[in-house]
Amino acid sequence: MVISIDRLTLGYGDHIVVAGFGLDVHPREAVALRGPNGAGKSTLLRCVAGLHAPGAGTVTVAGSPVDERDAGFRRAVVAMLDDVAWYPSLTVGEHVELVRLLNPPDVDTWWDPAELLDLLALDTVADDSPVRLSSGQRQRLTLAMAFARPSRVLLLDEPERHLDAAGRQTVRGLVRAYLDRDGAALIATHDRDLAEACRIVEITGPERPRPSR
Repeated sequence: MVISIDRLTLGYGDHIVVAGFGLDVHPREAVALRGPNGAGKSTLLRCVAGLHAPGAGTVTVAGSPVDERDAGFRRAVVAMLDDVAWYPSLTVGEHVELVRLLNPPDVDTWWDPAELLDLLALDTVADDSPVRLSSGQRQRLTLAMAFARPSRVLLLDEPERHLDAAGRQTVRGLVRAYLDRDGAALIATHDRDLAEACRIVEITGPERPRPSR
């Protein structure tokens, strides 16, 4: 088991968004979280990333409690959740190279920065500043930085946002390749094709969080 969630309750003050939720995610498995806006999908991802404390219940990753302060946890988990703050003095390519420099892989089969820039159609803008990119290109750069970092658990919040059909297809391919590298993924998505390539779990709010298949 890579991710184990047991009887989890999440909320903001007195407002409960998820109650009594349970989920296990195995190696080489992707789970798609589906549900209406406000159902708690993003909050659940933030909890697994160690950025939102649960009101009740437990979350473990690779057998250990979630702790964003722990170096081992940070090496195991990569999360693409919120808007990224760019370094205006670094180019697109240098952003991805920096991620690799700070997080060298243990195996030769992990993506290298140039490969990711090519896959995500960023090779032609590799020398540009991120502030000059379109919203879709910035989303592709965020994805490149996420996949450049070796990890065991991938947390994605609407990775298809701002992407065209070709970009969404690339994301699906990257997720499949990530699973082939023994990773596990938890994804909040409105992309039907991406969701259907995963085990779908419906998040309906605090009353009835349930797996659909």
